[in-house]
Amino acid sequence: MKMMNNGYNSSFNSNSVGLMSNAAATTASSSSSASTTNANSQSQGLKTYFKTPEGRYKLYYEKTHPPGFLPFSHGKSFSQVTLAQLKDKPAQAGLTPSSNSSTSASSGVRYAAAKFLGVGGGNGVRAIGFAGGNGTGKAVNGASRSGSLVGSNGSHSILNPNYDGKGTYLIFNVGDTIFIGDLNSPDKDPIKSLHFSNSNPICHAFDPEAKDGHDLLIGLNSGDVYSVSLRQQLQDVGKKLVGAQHYNKEGSVNNSRCTSVAWIPESDAAFVVAHADGNLYVYEKGKDGTVDTSFPVIKDQTQFSVAHARSSKQSNPIARWHICQGPINNVAFSTDGIYLATVGRDGYLRVFDYLKEQLICGGKSYYGALLCCTWSGDGKYILTGGEDDLVTVWSMEDRKVVAWGEGHNSWVSGVAFDSYWSSPTSDDTEENVVYRFGSVGQDTQLLLWDLSMDEIVVPLRRCPPGGSPTFSTGSQSAHWDSITPLGTLQPAPSMRDVPKLSPVVAHRVHTEPLSGLIFTQESILTACREGHVKIWMRPSSETQSSNSESLVGSSTLASTRVGSSTLK
Repeated sequence: MKMMNNGYNSSFNSNSVGLMSNAAATTASSSSSASTTNANSQSQGLKTYFKTPEGRYKLYYEKTHPPGFLPFSHGKSFSQVTLAQLKDKPAQAGLTPSSNSSTSASSGVRYAAAKFLGVGGGNGVRAIGFAGGNGTGKAVNGASRSGSLVGSNGSHSILNPNYDGKGTYLIFNVGDTIFIGDLNSPDKDPIKSLHFSNSNPICHAFDPEAKDGHDLLIGLNSGDVYSVSLRQQLQDVGKKLVGAQHYNKEGSVNNSRCTSVAWIPESDAAFVVAHADGNLYVYEKGKDGTVDTSFPVIKDQTQFSVAHARSSKQSNPIARWHICQGPINNVAFSTDGIYLATVGRDGYLRVFDYLKEQLICGGKSYYGALLCCTWSGDGKYILTGGEDDLVTVWSMEDRKVVAWGEGHNSWVSGVAFDSYWSSPTSDDTEENVVYRFGSVGQDTQLLLWDLSMDEIVVPLRRCPPGGSPTFSTGSQSAHWDSITPLGTLQPAPSMRDVPKLSPVVAHRVHTEPLSGLIFTQESILTACREGHVKIWMRPSSETQSSNSESLVGSSTLASTRVGSSTLK
């Protein structure tokens, strides 16, 4: 296994690879958009399809930032991607712009939503349908490409009369700007841009079940956090956030950069924000985000601790979790909201019982920092990726590493379970459970993996010096000598003690290092750190791409069978 200390293979260094050229605006025909996309990709030496055992995935189209945009004008930050599905326009859409508007609502990764949506990565988003525009015209796009955003709430706004109140959108950050693209349009350019003049947006999360209109969280490099209504931003033709609720203003609580934000599942009032100093804060939506909160001094920086605000009725945030000494790189909730997983620069995965505020288990990477993590839909497994070039599979039942995926040539920057994939050989029994998951890395590759629990070989115990390890098939806690004690952080296992997986598919999908991966019912979305997103149609969806009605219907009625061998 090749360790890349510089973060990505030198042959794909961003200094030697130009930004992807932006295609000219297309007509309403999706076929012409696809042909333009194919031509652009082919000119860069990238194939527009890849083959898997179930068929061929085809590049449908791409999304990117406007031509001439300088992503590094205010410092460098990697693009992260979120998908957002806005439902039919409610009776009272959004909130009245006000400095005291309430925060965002219930979790975008709540259990019921996860079952309905079936996407990896914890974004809480529905499957997309490729069926014309979302009702937002190009006039908005053109109007939103320039100008600066003051990180405050606007009291006056001009509404966009072409916006119909629903649709599927792609949200991604590049440099100091948040872009919002129409996933249902073949146009590559975004329809909305929000420019932050003083700091870069780093992370974001969407809540499809928000009840008060505030459904989008945005965390900044300065430590500031905003919750806004996505619908309200799309309705407004300006360049400023409207109706935003501002938290940790000017670093009043924590002045280190935000690294990850997430809505808390099964909670109608809370979200968490992770920071680069190893602290995670819990906020409630119904409280004034401008009230200063003080917490006791952390006595031991090396130990996990939870502190609650002295005045829980008025303070926001309401709690501080001290996770580790270095940066927290990513957080993810299990779909039922019971468990919280974090990964950090110190190389440890930590799993907490969120409700009990208790460390359950965790362990060290083979090498270097961990960068990303995600849960399986049934909550049985956690994927992590990082600087050791490995995709690690953790079992919650065993509280141990049960497999390592070898195939990347550089750091693994994104992992996700494919909840829509169905194994061709599955007999839909617990004895033959097969999980499909994916990973992307700074080697510019997308890798797909199959994890079959009836084939995996799990070591019973470490072998004595000079001896041979004992193995057993399956992944049951009885196979281990003993379950790891509660709250134990394990060292990195020996390479010979962990079963190895090989990817089903390895395909170079971008010219730049990758930063994100999302599965939907009809497609796979990949994103590179420079802000370019590609949509790869599944074999079953490719033949339907010309029939918009069937795609919309399948997106709207999509569901996931959690616990079944067909959808993991």
